[in-house]
Amino acid sequence: MRLRVPVARVFVPLLAKSRYKGAKGGRGSAKSHFFADLLVTRCVGAETRAVCVREVQKSIAKSVKQLIEDKIRSRGLSHLFRVLETHIEVIAGAGKGGRIDFQGMQNHTADSIKSLEGYDVCWIEEAQSLSQRSLDLLRPTFRKPGSEIWASWNPEKPDDPIEALLCGPHPPKGTVVVTANYTDNPWFPQELRDEMEVDRLRDPDKFNHVWLGQYLKRTNALVFTNWRVAKFDTPRNANRRFGADWGFAQDPTTLAAAFIGRWGPNGEAIDDPSGRVLFVDEEAWEIGCEIDDTPALFAGDCPKDHTAERWTNPNRRKGVTGALKWRITADSARPETIRYMRRRGFKILPAVKGAGSVEDGIEFLKTFDIVVHERCVNTARELATYSFKVDPDTEEVLPILDDKNNHVIDALRYAHEGVRKAAKRPAERAKPKRDDYAASRSQGGPTWMSA
Repeated sequence: MRLRVPVARVFVPLLAKSRYKGAKGGRGSAKSHFFADLLVTRCVGAETRAVCVREVQKSIAKSVKQLIEDKIRSRGLSHLFRVLETHIEVIAGAGKGGRIDFQGMQNHTADSIKSLEGYDVCWIEEAQSLSQRSLDLLRPTFRKPGSEIWASWNPEKPDDPIEALLCGPHPPKGTVVVTANYTDNPWFPQELRDEMEVDRLRDPDKFNHVWLGQYLKRTNALVFTNWRVAKFDTPRNANRRFGADWGFAQDPTTLAAAFIGRWGPNGEAIDDPSGRVLFVDEEAWEIGCEIDDTPALFAGDCPKDHTAERWTNPNRRKGVTGALKWRITADSARPETIRYMRRRGFKILPAVKGAGSVEDGIEFLKTFDIVVHERCVNTARELATYSFKVDPDTEEVLPILDDKNNHVIDALRYAHEGVRKAAKRPAERAKPKRDDYAASRSQGGPTWMSA
């Protein structure tokens, strides 16, 4: 029979005969789909004994067995295979007599691995997790003439055994490795694209690793993990709080607006002072903003009925809704800027700073589930990158906040300074418990996504 299977161009080099075939890269690149199709096609074309291995396989459900079964059905080949509980057999066609097994390497010893000596193909799944011991057991085991070792993985570290072997300075003879990401997949589904966009906006390090196949970076230095990006409508009577941070040199001038609430039964944002969700709905952010342009940055055009000193808006800045109406708590380090903005009608009060105020403000923000409107791109970027300092020698995360990527975050601290100080029992505003999240989901709100 003649079998034609479409192949993304990035994988074409892996179609040729080679001892080691590797596909590395991020999620959505169809690496596993390619190898599953390649394996099924090979089994149909000639008698093939293959094994799919991973470092740890607690159950057959943790293997690629289901993916291979799906390929067999989607290609109309069910009549050629017998799918059993632990393995798959070829029962008809040119490959009659072949089989596909699924095994975990931690279950093997130096003696038991010899049972695979007569196999033609070894496909290593999640190869970034393969230990050096397992790799040392596998390589000499597959000694049959023409046998091949395939590997698919998302790189984590440059010294991972599979990465060092196939992508190091001296790869084995007959090695072909391709790098594939979602951009190479012509069938990349919209559902995965939506997930990718969430990570791209929320967590650049995660996006680079998960979707672009870059090495995994240290993320335990990040300050905020209690947040996500979402689209929501601000309730008409929401008690919004505003905070401002003034720019210095290359630092931006920022204004942030937010309200405290919860998710409603239909997934809508509801204003609720006892809620556990902090909705950040608007922002203003600009580097190099002159003091004369700050009123326009905050409020856009000067209202026609404005009774205080007026301003112009030559650059058509949009401003933040309600900036002239609501009280703004601002960085007290620039009293002259506060006086300037007051003369132009803004209700601005200086934040009260003191020892530990930054740390206390950050900890208070961390007691909420922070939901950032998708238009607030600078807020999302800061939450994704604001971190503790890391010792350059030991890479130990230090209990010291790194004073950068925090200008909107400072504005949010100032905005909620009064709420924090008014809380008589801060412990009551602890992080939501597991059953709180379940209740939120049952009410129709979005499920939390941790960074």
